[in-house]
Amino acid sequence: MFDIVEHLLYHKKVLPMSVKSIEKAIDILSLFSLTNPHWSITEISNSMGIPKATVHGIVRTLIQQGFLIQDAENRKYSLGLRIYELGTILSGTLKINLVGLGPVKHLAQKHSTMVRLGLWDHGSVFVTMNRFSSSDVAQIQLLGPRIPAYCTALGKSILAFLPKEQLQDYLEFIKLSAYTPHTVVNKKDLLLELEDIAKLGHSKDNEEYVSGHCCIGAPIFNRMGNPIAAVSLSVLPPDLIQELPSPLVHDLIETSIEISMSMGYVPAAFSGGMATKMVP
Repeated sequence: MFDIVEHLLYHKKVLPMSVKSIEKAIDILSLFSLTNPHWSITEISNSMGIPKATVHGIVRTLIQQGFLIQDAENRKYSLGLRIYELGTILSGTLKINLVGLGPVKHLAQKHSTMVRLGLWDHGSVFVTMNRFSSSDVAQIQLLGPRIPAYCTALGKSILAFLPKEQLQDYLEFIKLSAYTPHTVVNKKDLLLELEDIAKLGHSKDNEEYVSGHCCIGAPIFNRMGNPIAAVSLSVLPPDLIQELPSPLVHDLIETSIEISMSMGYVPAAFSGGMATKMVP
């Protein structure tokens, strides 16, 4: 009887605490970003509202496992190589990357520009592949960054094909901040643009996220006909995006369809809907 009680107490008290510790560890790792890559114990404690002793214990474990490292000079913490190692594994094993590598490489080389793949993830787009055309960097594939959806070609091409309920939820949740003078921050204007994108089958980013950078994007669908990712092609110079050459658009959409079909998408099954919009 004692063993049973002890077992129940263990699962009732110890395991929930362990789960909470894991949640705190994830929250700590999530604090690190390109804009805030270094954190002290005090900064982490203040940001999360938990005691320094708790933070210190979790951080010590993360260091032991290689997820964090400490700078010898400023004593602050940053992400460890274990994070990069896992990211490399993820990049090389993602299905979207495995099936998209060939088409993306071909598109990048044909038009001598950079091509990106990005996955729709929790209201934003996470770039899973950057493919360059020049021979010296042809093999470079970088995981990340995470980019906003409403002002990027990758994101807008996904938003335009989301079910209405999901799009409405996104618009209620997101705050449209201006990254450049060209960023659309009015939700009604964004909706009108998304309607045009759904008709054309491709989107444009006219220096809306990064000044001087323009690109076009097209959605990638899964077997259920839902947009799960997108492919984009950088356009240089910026003024070229005003009157896009039809072969450029054709090849981009053709690439998106090819990758979509590799993900299980069957255009014929969605005739009269997305399939007709995605015909290059």
